[in-house]
Amino acid sequence: MKSVKSSTPLGVLAYASALAFGSTSCSEPDETRALLKALEKTAISTAQAAEKKPGVEINPRLLRRFQPLRARVESDKNALTEAKIELGRMLYFEKRLSKNQELSCNSCHDLATFGVDHASFSTGHKGQKGGRNAPTVYNAAGFFAQFWDGRAESVEQQATGPILNPVEMALPSAEHGVKILKSMPEYVSRFKKAFPEQPEPLTFENAGKAIAAFERQLMTPSRWDDYLRGNETALTDPELEGLKIFTNIGCMVCHTGEFVGGAMYQKVGVVEPWPNQKDQGRYEVTKQEVDRMMFKVPTLRNIAQTAPYFHDGSVATLDAAVRMMGKHQLGLALSDREVGSIVAWLGALTGKLPSDYIQAPQLPQSTATTPGPNAD
Repeated sequence: MKSVKSSTPLGVLAYASALAFGSTSCSEPDETRALLKALEKTAISTAQAAEKKPGVEINPRLLRRFQPLRARVESDKNALTEAKIELGRMLYFEKRLSKNQELSCNSCHDLATFGVDHASFSTGHKGQKGGRNAPTVYNAAGFFAQFWDGRAESVEQQATGPILNPVEMALPSAEHGVKILKSMPEYVSRFKKAFPEQPEPLTFENAGKAIAAFERQLMTPSRWDDYLRGNETALTDPELEGLKIFTNIGCMVCHTGEFVGGAMYQKVGVVEPWPNQKDQGRYEVTKQEVDRMMFKVPTLRNIAQTAPYFHDGSVATLDAAVRMMGKHQLGLALSDREVGSIVAWLGALTGKLPSDYIQAPQLPQSTATTPGPNAD
């Protein structure tokens, strides 16, 4: 039998055709058929290999800067129990903890829409507008600090801030909040179950701990996490190309770690000054010059679903936000291709909402002693 010299699909198929028409010798018909079948498989696999595009190579050392998402963020100061989480879910949706009893945590951080309200500035008591864009509550429990300016260290400290803020939920005082909750026997019972070791479990501080316990399990794993755990097919080649550009141009210096952000402060306008200088960021908290225009780096998880962008809610689209970051933070005029690739990868960071976990609970009925709304 003649040997096959060609390694190309065309050469293999030509030899197969020669066999079929008898222009080359083979001792047995069965051998001919077997050889034809083998050559056909070789031709197909070789053709497929020739057509397959090379994959996008990502430096594994750069991937060490990121980590997969945990199922929840534990706290050594606030043990996560089912009773506490269930109470926190109720309080998260409790509108009677606002002055006019029309607003809850979920009003500005809507769990059904990735933890935001899609407004540049949220609407609070009597239609007042906040001064900063409301960030997502998803995955926030793992951030190194809370609020854009980091004025709260944990979600436990953050949880009660908006309730008492006169522009937001505007509850007159913590004591008033306790009075509202104590007027409903079911809340009294649930606080006892959530904080059984305390002689006076129903306190405003414990309300914050319960809300925080609920928030500590608001996590949104995505295909990005599958990829980080070793599933190389979890991301498409266009998404991997975006990741490669993202890491190569320096975005990951700030957007890093488990949450692809939420781990440091950074000045907005490192290379080119930010257009809106009205909000001076962390400087408003510390009054130190070094903190002018310093803000907490936001997470990029679910970023494709949480427009508008930045602390001032000034940018409506993700591609425009990427361009601004390139310009003001890196001094780069990113091309359309680069922007499109980065946006494609950012889409892979969109996680799955925990639909059962975030269902609005049934809240206790008000009693004759429950304070009513105050529109003043």
